[in-house]
Amino acid sequence: MSSNDKDDFVFPYRRFHGDASLPNMIFDANLQEFSQRVTMVCALENGGKMSPEDAYAEIKRLWKQLKASKQNILGTDP
Repeated sequence: MSSNDKDDFVFPYRRFHGDASLPNMIFDANLQEFSQRVTMVCALENGGKMSPEDAYAEIKRLWKQLKASKQNILGTDP
């Protein structure tokens, strides 16, 4: 398995569906990154490498980061 295949497996990227405006595509990329990071945090917690409290705090931090990016990119209200 090549390095590219491994990256595609670990970090899958799905094509964007919807209004193909630049802000929407940027937010979609941020949303996919959020999803990947939450998956990793869940795996660390399930594997005993992270406490449930730390996992919750990290997911909450990632959520706030995603929410701020949506507000900055799409200009939506909180």
